[in-house]
Amino acid sequence: MPDAYGRTINYLRLSITDRCNLRCRYCMPETGVVQKNCADILRYEEFLRIVTAATELGIRKIRVTGGEPLVRKGVIGFLAQLATLPDIDEVALTTNGMLLAGQAQALKDSGVGCLNVSLDSLNGKTYAEITRGGDLERVLAGLDEAQACGLKIKLNMVVMRGVNDHELLPFAALSLDKPWAIRFIEYMPAIREPDWRRNLVSGAEILAELGRKYPIEALSGGRYCGPAKPYRIAGALGTLGMITPMSEHFCSSCNRIRVTSTGAAKSCIFNDDSVDLKPWLNNPLKLRHTLVQVISAKPAQHHFGTGLANREFTMSNIGG
Repeated sequence: MPDAYGRTINYLRLSITDRCNLRCRYCMPETGVVQKNCADILRYEEFLRIVTAATELGIRKIRVTGGEPLVRKGVIGFLAQLATLPDIDEVALTTNGMLLAGQAQALKDSGVGCLNVSLDSLNGKTYAEITRGGDLERVLAGLDEAQACGLKIKLNMVVMRGVNDHELLPFAALSLDKPWAIRFIEYMPAIREPDWRRNLVSGAEILAELGRKYPIEALSGGRYCGPAKPYRIAGALGTLGMITPMSEHFCSSCNRIRVTSTGAAKSCIFNDDSVDLKPWLNNPLKLRHTLVQVISAKPAQHHFGTGLANREFTMSNIGG
């Protein structure tokens, strides 16, 4: 379905839980966040009703997110149900990878075609510091399993100055002999940080750094590519991607809406407005009409960048 600015909205990000087994420093405070009451989290059958209504409006790709979606019981069966819905071209999953080992084949068998794995360091100590306790070896083992069973892999690295920006070249080098998409994401102040800009490394800086080592060529994006600007090191098996929400907004190519674990629909991750879908879960016509309103209200661009010291949201609640 086209929105008011002519963008084709064909992609739904679906957060199925606000729970997470990590406390990544750019995602939530060290003490965590107040978790939603279990009674407020939608049941799988309710998510399926939302997705069914969304497909009738032209949604063709579903990405299941969290929190960490693999912590929710029954997720494999739910993913299999999603994959069998008419008109769904792609079911993808975003994960931190901590629970991926031992489940990769089941994810593949369920119909998941692509994994987005959040991985911000290839150094075990740095990784543990960023995630506040994550085990890099567990994530790498899960990635090996995912590659072996044929899952398409995207690695998402949030680049932070003075924290992991010295690892840009090792991450890019992963694309040389692996058919992975290595995506570099600008730091966003998702928690209250008055001096957040000190962490920001712009996409232009990242690309320049990579270009000093490797010959980089720009690629054209696919129909579900969304905000990532794709590149390739000449001759590499995999690709690179730049996601620049702070230095160069990607709103003109945004093709998605979001639904949180409690059934709030959002047209933009940075927009405070949301629409509660719960009252219409048993009314397919009204549910579809409400989603039309969400798409129609999608703003031309976000204005995240003004008064940020007083602005706060948590990725675990919204769905990243």
